[in-house]
Amino acid sequence: MSDLWGHRRDEAARGVEPLAVRMRPRDLAEFAGQEHLLGPGKLLRRMIEADAITSLILHGPPGTGKTTLAELIARHTRRHFVRENAASVGVKRIREIVDEAANRLALERRRTILFLDEIHRFTRAQQDVLLADVEKGLITLIGATTENPLFAVNSALVSRSTLMRLESLGETSILAILRRAIADAERGVGARRIEATDEALSVWASKSDGDARRALTALEIAVLSGGKHGRDDAAIQSVIVIDRDVAEQSIQQKAAVYDGTGDGHYDTISAFIKSVRGSDPDAALYWLAHMIEAGEDPRFIARRLAILASEDIGNADPRGIMVATATWELVERIGLPEARITLAQCTTYLALAPKSNASYLAIDEALADVREGRTIPVPIQIKDGNVRKASDLSAGSTRGAAYEYAHDQPDAMGRQDYLGVDKSYYRPTDRGAEKAMGEMLARARQARTQAPRDQAG
Repeated sequence: MSDLWGHRRDEAARGVEPLAVRMRPRDLAEFAGQEHLLGPGKLLRRMIEADAITSLILHGPPGTGKTTLAELIARHTRRHFVRENAASVGVKRIREIVDEAANRLALERRRTILFLDEIHRFTRAQQDVLLADVEKGLITLIGATTENPLFAVNSALVSRSTLMRLESLGETSILAILRRAIADAERGVGARRIEATDEALSVWASKSDGDARRALTALEIAVLSGGKHGRDDAAIQSVIVIDRDVAEQSIQQKAAVYDGTGDGHYDTISAFIKSVRGSDPDAALYWLAHMIEAGEDPRFIARRLAILASEDIGNADPRGIMVATATWELVERIGLPEARITLAQCTTYLALAPKSNASYLAIDEALADVREGRTIPVPIQIKDGNVRKASDLSAGSTRGAAYEYAHDQPDAMGRQDYLGVDKSYYRPTDRGAEKAMGEMLARARQARTQAPRDQAG
């Protein structure tokens, strides 16, 4: 009985499929973008054409075609395709898939591709059941994730798979997909008379943020709502005009591709900090706006600006760390949306401040010496006079010279050896306020070299 009604159920299911599902490419020629993987002579193209597909992990933003690509690989290599979600598939189901794959290979000489969506949710128990058969080649595993697999996917799966990153589609690719859907009378919306302006298509191509599914959904909403017409029968037979206004209304406000904890989080804050370091306030403000709009914690941004103020500006502009400290405090007190202004002020100030990483380099160099080199004893004349009778040793003892109070010198510069070895860590730049500090340091070092070095130790 199930076979009798199966065809009708399939037809009913296809009848309610959204446009984005109906327009999935049927072959590699229709697949948009990802030229770095599927272009002539590229690795994945060669693997498909040679039927040499091994286990893969496809990772990248939503709507870039991970599921579709897996289906096309199965179709091109004539392998049976099984689709599951790693978050919901159980050990029992995995065993069933493995047994079915073994029977299919024995009876039909046909191999099986198991596609696991959200593969970063795959548990160790599930993995243990599957990995042995994946290694034997009984099943070809293709996983999909929007996370970075090096951090989010079990290392055992990563080590047995080839990682393939899919990039967000460019606006040209999105436009081509939209025009194909408008022209296709069988799977798309071409059965209706549609006039979509170039401006409307550009709105979708821009606001979809490289997500083909989102662009096609916007097109479908515009068509189903009748464009400039109502939804009566007469309107369906007439021309549906889709202009910029209709396009804007049919797509949600663009959401930043940003997950808060994964690649988007780290990539965007990296772009932000590097823009400030590179003295580009315009780029820095864009990445700041991107994080704010995506819901990033403003306190996280303020902390990173405070770190940058010391790491990249330092004494070239000592006010930088003061501005960053005030920004952090104000962000804590007032929050968004007003804190966006404070963050923007700090960002632009630090971006245009003179830059120096001399303090950052100096402390790392000193730390390396402490960790790796021989421990330097504290010179006797600067030991604490209240501990272990050091006062007897540093107050005119024959074992060491007396401590000289720097303020007793006309220029208030110490003439003694404060380290015990000839070593310099801090090398000021000639930028901003640090230039004057460098001149002061040179005079201080010269004063110490002219004084007799302490011979005690």
